[in-house]
Amino acid sequence: MSIPATQMRPGMIIKHNGELHSVFKVEHRTPGNLRAFIQAKLRNLRTGAMFEHRFRSPDPIEKVSVDEIKMEYLYGDGDNYHFMNMENYEQIALSAEVLGDAVDYLTSNMQIHIEFFDGKAVGVELPQTVDLKVIETEPGIKSATASSVTKPAKTETGLVVQVPPFINEGETIRVDTAEGAYLSRA
Repeated sequence: MSIPATQMRPGMIIKHNGELHSVFKVEHRTPGNLRAFIQAKLRNLRTGAMFEHRFRSPDPIEKVSVDEIKMEYLYGDGDNYHFMNMENYEQIALSAEVLGDAVDYLTSNMQIHIEFFDGKAVGVELPQTVDLKVIETEPGIKSATASSVTKPAKTETGLVVQVPPFINEGETIRVDTAEGAYLSRA
């Protein structure tokens, strides 16, 4: 199905140069007296490589329809991550290549949508935010308030997030999955 580039949205799966890509970010730009264009950040679903591409506004984009199945994350062993279908209880294992950056947000029993194209998993749709426990960070400062000063904090999944100085080890924080940024205490 072809759509104009102006209708492209983050999370869509499109076919570009004969390969499947996930749309990560879309910006509509109108530079001065030039024609408007769409600046899109795309992730190749086969290789995992991210790149930016400019589309003219009327360019036809081939939107690919994918099957979305709700699954629950069970556990990870090495390079494979195991999920269970919530309807028929079948289990599948996906590699870190297919999951990409999503592996940094997976916690046990988390429910996510896995996208399938021609019976093969091509991507995952994470919730907007996830709650992660801080396992390693510098000691907090009692008098510290939210400011532009941050410190690194390692979460239970291995993701390192910049947090305000008042966050301590053992606390649970809410993280934005789109940008990997600290939002608040959970």
